[in-house]
Order: sequence, then C-alpha cells, then structure tokens
Amino acid sequence: MKATQALHDLGQSLWLDNITRELLNSGTLKRYIDELAVTGLTSNPTIFDQAIKNSAMYDADIVRPEQAAAAPEDLFFELALADLKRAADLFRPVFDRTDGVDGWVSLEVSPLLAYDTGRTLAAAQDLHRRGGKPNLFIKIPGTPEGLPAIEAAIFAGVPVNVTLLFSREQYLAAADAYLRGVERRIEAGLNPAVASVASVFVSRWDVAVSKNVPADLVNRLGIAIGQRTYRAYRDLLASARFQRVANAGARAQRLLWASTGTKDPKASDILYVKALAAPFTVNTMPEGTLRAFGEHGEVGEPMAPDGGDGEAVLARFKAAGIDVEALARQLQQEGAASFVKSWDDLMGLVASKRQAMRKAS
Repeated sequence: MKATQALHDLGQSLWLDNITRELLNSGTLKRYIDELAVTGLTSNPTIFDQAIKNSAMYDADIVRPEQAAAAPEDLFFELALADLKRAADLFRPVFDRTDGVDGWVSLEVSPLLAYDTGRTLAAAQDLHRRGGKPNLFIKIPGTPEGLPAIEAAIFAGVPVNVTLLFSREQYLAAADAYLRGVERRIEAGLNPAVASVASVFVSRWDVAVSKNVPADLVNRLGIAIGQRTYRAYRDLLASARFQRVANAGARAQRLLWASTGTKDPKASDILYVKALAAPFTVNTMPEGTLRAFGEHGEVGEPMAPDGGDGEAVLARFKAAGIDVEALARQLQQEGAASFVKSWDDLMGLVASKRQAMRKAS
C-alpha cells in the first residue's frame, strides 16, 4: 500500500495545493486521484500566477472577443473558474460518496479585500454563484476584518475555506465565526450543514525563526503550533457548543494543514506530512511534496489528541526569545501582503498577455 493511501486510511484527507490547465489536460490530476488518494484541491493567487505565466494554454481564452472589454480581475476569475469547475467535476464522485465531507476545490476572493468585510462577503457570494458547483469552497482570510465576512458567508450558505491562519488563537477565532454563522442558520430555521475548513499555515513559522533559535529547535516550531492547534480543535469538537449544533444537523469545520512543503533543503521533504498525520483533518500539499510522500513516505502514530509534546517545545521557543503571539500576527500580515503582491503580479500578467497577443494578431 502506498503511504498516501495509508495516510488516507488513517483518516486524513490529502489535497493537492496546485492547479494548472496542464494538470487537467494531461490527466495528471486524475492520476493523482486514482493513484495517490488525492480527494481535493486548493488554489491561491500565487498558484494561478505561476500557472498562467508558464503556460500558453490560457492564451486563447485571454484574447476571446467577448473578453475584450473585461477588467483583468474579471478575466482572471473566468480563467480560474474554468479550471476549478473541471477539477470540481473530477472530485464530484468523492464529494457524493462522502456526502459533502470531502471532494472540495477552493477559489480565493481577491486578496485586496483582506481588510474589507463588506466587499469580501459580496465577492464570496458572487464567486459562489458564478462557480455553480456544490463542492467549491470560497477562500476568505481569517484576518480580524475577515471574521465577520466568514460568519455572514456561512449564514448565507456559502461554503468557506478560511485561509491565512497561523496560530491556535487565530484558528479559534475563525471557528467561532463559523459557529456563529451556523447558529444563526439554526435560529432562522435554515439547514445548518454548510461546509467549511480552517487552514493553518505551518512551514512559514520555521522559515521566520530559522536564524534565531538553537540548532535543536530548527524546523520544530511549525509542528508545535500544529500540535497546540490540533488540541484546541479536538477540544472544540468535544464541546457542548459544537455538540448542540451537530445535534441540529451542523457539520464540523475541519482543520486543514496548509504550507506543508518543506522549505529547508537540509530537512526531510516529507517532514510536515509525517508529523501532522491526524484523523479528521486535511493536509493540502504542494505537488512535489505529494509525489515525495507517495514515493518514500511512511505513516506512524497519529498526532496525539492532547497535542503531545507541543507545549513543552513551545516553552523552549519562549525561553529562546520567540514571542509566538506577536509572530502569529506578523505572519498573518505578511501572508496577506504576499498574496496581494501575487495578485498584483497576476493582474499585470493577464493584462500584458492580452495586449501582447493582440499586437501579434
């Protein structure tokens, strides 16, 4: 049995953190589903920037006459939705078989809206409508301004992938926003089974502190944050608050591990996948990490529900001068800024490609 299938059998969903038209047209994504137990997919502005920059497969759509007057943002969403609808159809059997627990694809609202509650909600509702697929998550950042939009989107029946979470506290704030939306649906007599995942970014922690901690703590902070967050997740699932809404038909907002590709070339290329193996969670992996785990991965004991040695490790980071709460805020702000840069690059790329191709025609 391949390690990817063993990890799936342990109870964790394996999602691909990538999408390109080449993956779809070549049948590679279908092979990942069939051979590597992949049951979902995520995207972000950086992924689409690379996909469109490095391929001519989008060019014909970029210069279609009906897109001549479209703003770059509108044109991009047409390109992205075309790919994600195809991916959603590939995952639809998983979605149907699991009754909507798994088989999802994700599209992010413009990162320019990360600090604008009202426009984030409007964009999420519009993209959900335009997508027209039951297994399409709309990604909303878990910034302080994003939290009210998450609650409102859930209340409106929009499935949400909460992104840019970096700590237990940020995760719990996102979970609270999700539960408020669900509780409002129950109070209004609506079906509370609106799906959501909460995406906690892992590897960026270790990149941020790699030069400021003792050698024996290198590449350990992200995993310890994961352990702390997993304990909070398990505690929430066991709470009276969640059990009340579950009794009314609500779904759990699953915890998702994001940014699980190893950044340190000296470390194992499957470091975070092996360490974050945990039932009823999702790990969305870069393509190289997925293939590496399929080739030489191994599945050991699952993460301890109580977080294992996570708190002890975090105490050592505190002793080394790392302020985890301040760093979590910094990482979230930097993550939002990074996506804005990728978004600006993407909009410039779409506009310049369209202009260059018009001149050449």
